[in-house]
Amino acid sequence: MFKKVCIIGCGLIGSSIARAIKKNKLAGKVVSSNRTKETNKKIIKLNIVDEASSDVKKEVRDSDLIIIATPLSSYRNIILKIKNSLKNGAILTDVGSVKKKAIYVIEKNIPKNVSWISSHPIAGTEESGPESGFSQLFKNKWCILTPGKHSEIKEVKLLEKFWKKIGSKVDIMNAKQHDYILSITSHLPHLIAYNIVNTTLQINKKKYNIVKYSAGGLRDFTRIAASNPIMWRDIFIQNKENTSKMIDKFIKNLKDLKKIINSKNEKKLQTIFTKTKKIRKEIIKAGQDINKPDFGRK
Repeated sequence: MFKKVCIIGCGLIGSSIARAIKKNKLAGKVVSSNRTKETNKKIIKLNIVDEASSDVKKEVRDSDLIIIATPLSSYRNIILKIKNSLKNGAILTDVGSVKKKAIYVIEKNIPKNVSWISSHPIAGTEESGPESGFSQLFKNKWCILTPGKHSEIKEVKLLEKFWKKIGSKVDIMNAKQHDYILSITSHLPHLIAYNIVNTTLQINKKKYNIVKYSAGGLRDFTRIAASNPIMWRDIFIQNKENTSKMIDKFIKNLKDLKKIINSKNEKKLQTIFTKTKKIRKEIIKAGQDINKPDFGRK
């Protein structure tokens, strides 16, 4: 599909994309640029890419597809470094979880001869680093594309084909819609997980052995809360408007639930629990998880 692909940031997502490209033979050459020599040496040793260095200008030069896979707060610095080295007609994309601000930053600085099409593969694990990636990460997972103002339809179709080739299902939506939906389905659940684990840490200081007696619920929350802290810091700050609204809704519902419990309203409590249980079945039906004990995880 491409002669040369450059991945800026070879962490979990970036290294998984590189592995998927190589496995499916989607590029003649795959290169990467990372901040540290250690990371660049590691991804070469792991045979994830063909070439890697800290010289991002060098690596993006002559690349047909450039994928930014770094924290959102790094976008401005990256685009200012690479904008004069981008190939005429190249496609520039990213993998960020917030779109409105990212798109503004890139569109403000990108050359007109480059097609900027933002991507968000909704896939990942709590692990980070190049050694954590795997080629099947995107299989049957959604990838949302948000084309820029000057994106050509043929480039959008080509990028859509690329994500499908590495296993994703693709949808297209604008930045406002994307950021609102993800604040509900991804950002709020992560924030709740971080807060639950933080609350557990405070209780644990009282010398109760919380970790020893942790049940499946707490265990699964700690898995979510183990996600990359820098990445999630940037997500909450850049999508603060939507996230704040969801926090307000959550607090209101939590207060209502507290009232129901204190009033010992068994019928209403059971109605709520029965209704929310149905969501799990809908998620399985939609192919977003599997119906096995412990969700099929080991």
